[in-house]
Amino acid sequence: MVEVPDSLEQAVSQGKEATKIALESGVERICIEIVIPEIALQAQALALEFISLFEGQQSGLKVIFPDTGAAALARRDWGETPFQVTDLGSRATGVERKISEADEAFLLVCPSSVEVETVEKFCNLAGNRPVILLIPQLEDVSIVGIGYAARQLRERFISTLESVYYFRPLDGVVVFRSYPSPWLVFLEKEEGYELIAEQGQKPMGQALDILINNALQGEEDDSNQPQAKKSGIFASMQSFLKALSQ
Repeated sequence: MVEVPDSLEQAVSQGKEATKIALESGVERICIEIVIPEIALQAQALALEFISLFEGQQSGLKVIFPDTGAAALARRDWGETPFQVTDLGSRATGVERKISEADEAFLLVCPSSVEVETVEKFCNLAGNRPVILLIPQLEDVSIVGIGYAARQLRERFISTLESVYYFRPLDGVVVFRSYPSPWLVFLEKEEGYELIAEQGQKPMGQALDILINNALQGEEDDSNQPQAKKSGIFASMQSFLKALSQ
């Protein structure tokens, strides 16, 4: 079992390994989700980390940012690259013009719920070529919605995406997945983490709340056990975030 990371550097390393395994296994719609504050601000630097997975094959890789500004900034910062850097298109330049027959794989960097329909169209146009969604933020309820159309979108598209790496530290709890392992929920202890749930699907919403509440109730009932503490993992990640921005 892959251990819970104690730094963003370790999370990125684990995410790259999970992505490599998923690609080798033929997974075509890959999500890398590291859910920590301000992670999107380091999207460009994180993209470089995952581009390295395609060493020797970068001529067939296309790196795509949500908008022209982010793509232009990456091209300026990276200079000449063996891979292409572009954006998801606009009203004047449709997404269908962003894919060519020569493209072999795609890295979509930090797409948001604003672009979710464009991302869906892009994935459909990509066919059976792998699409990696790096730190996507596709399910903002205020934009995607909660009605019938939103439910259709989730069933039709979002549910087809494979979260090959997911790391979300909460208050004393970590939700974690590293492909091909199942979904895991850990309770943070004074010394390390205790596994409290293992599931085939992503634990979320009320189901996750019940898991956490049951585990915390067990902690309170057993005075010999150390109480769950508030996660200190965010502090340990700040140095790596700063290093990425250098």
